[in-house]
Amino acid sequence: MNANANIQPVRLESMRIAGKLVQTDEAIEVRNPYDGSLVGTVPMARPEHVREAFQAAKAFKPALTRYERQQILQRTAELLRERREKFARLIVAETGLCWKDGLYEASRAYDVWSFAAQLTIKDDGEIYACDISPMGKARKIFTTRVPLLGVVSAITPFNHPLNMVSHKLAPAIATNNRVVLKPTELTPLTALALADVLYEAGLPPEMLSVVTGNPSTMGDAMITDPDADLVTFTGSVRVGKHIAHTAGYKRKVLELGGNDPLIVMEDADLDKAAELAVAGATKNSGQRCTAVKRILAVEAIADDFSKLVVEKAKKLKSGDPMDPSTDVGTVINERSAILFESRVNDAVARGADVLHGEARKGALFAPTVVDHVPADCELVFEETFGPVIPIIRCPNDISEVIRISNSTAYGLSSGVCTNRLDYVERFVAELEVGTVNIWEVPGYRIEMSPFGGIKDSGLGDKEGVVEAMKGFTNVRTWSMPWSV
Repeated sequence: MNANANIQPVRLESMRIAGKLVQTDEAIEVRNPYDGSLVGTVPMARPEHVREAFQAAKAFKPALTRYERQQILQRTAELLRERREKFARLIVAETGLCWKDGLYEASRAYDVWSFAAQLTIKDDGEIYACDISPMGKARKIFTTRVPLLGVVSAITPFNHPLNMVSHKLAPAIATNNRVVLKPTELTPLTALALADVLYEAGLPPEMLSVVTGNPSTMGDAMITDPDADLVTFTGSVRVGKHIAHTAGYKRKVLELGGNDPLIVMEDADLDKAAELAVAGATKNSGQRCTAVKRILAVEAIADDFSKLVVEKAKKLKSGDPMDPSTDVGTVINERSAILFESRVNDAVARGADVLHGEARKGALFAPTVVDHVPADCELVFEETFGPVIPIIRCPNDISEVIRISNSTAYGLSSGVCTNRLDYVERFVAELEVGTVNIWEVPGYRIEMSPFGGIKDSGLGDKEGVVEAMKGFTNVRTWSMPWSV
């Protein structure tokens, strides 16, 4: 079956900027990572197009009531649920992810928009009585949250082309903000399809412009525009640090890379731990910032555990992304697959053993189990954004496990397999991460809960609908006499 089955190439010659169609001289081709077929073309924006988008957004003053925003958000959720297979096909075609992963993402987006809709109609103010000390008065202080004065600049990556965009747009719309969105040039079509759903749901087009292009043509326009009040970016550490240094005096929300461990202690249910390890490392072709990137297994159980990991990895089918029986599709491009291949080879040269895997075929990199991996080799010390399942054998000492886990520059999330409460207390207290999941993969969360990391994994407010809505607003405080 061709991975582009049921997908006709989408050729877009103009961008929609504040409801106006704007043409560009050049276009970007989007190709399927599995077979190289053309998925579509999108306009290649230049800095002047970005400037036009921000100017138009700043000029528009949103006046949607909470009820109107709630209706738009919930209608978007319903339309996404109705069209989830259409979106799944587009996700698979653009990313090379398997059908199961594409359908999961298309289904998951419903929660983002539905949760944002529910939170929109909740009063977000607080009240402080002022007569609580001898210095007080008979007054009350009230707070209310108001939209940003400027525009939200949202920049999104390839690995979750629907859900990651949803996590930027839904909280922004819920708080009556205007947005200029730049999806990655690798997977822009899903974001554009989502924008069309939003317009259909009733969003004023002036509140959302989508510009497509790449840094070579757009430069730093998305992060330096004078009308950008906040830059929210999800992507690589390199680009995130560039934004931090370049964006200037504006708010920044940077969700960057991860090198997330799954820790397996001596008391763990090894079959359950192996299931989590394999699923956590290979779901979405391993292309999640919260994927299992390192498995830290103590020596006492490492032999038995590694056998179970291999047994479960062998059950996974890698191949044609549109085949419903495929478990792992491609990574985003052949260049990435070659990098993962070289990192595995480097680990082997340093003493690691490949226990399971297949030869790379273009961008198709099958699940690969590597045991006895040195904790400081590039495969596990850097972020390997693919379906590698690397096992690091650790001393039977929780202090050493924690030291090894904390030894990289990243600090996003973690998973821990143990039933000992004293271990759990130490991991929660001492792991240098944003999240500690006990008996779950590092990536487990709901769309409402706070999400984000420390160290090189992130900077600024957390994501998750609740925290993002707070981060996309300014708190205004006011007071008045109050005698009761």
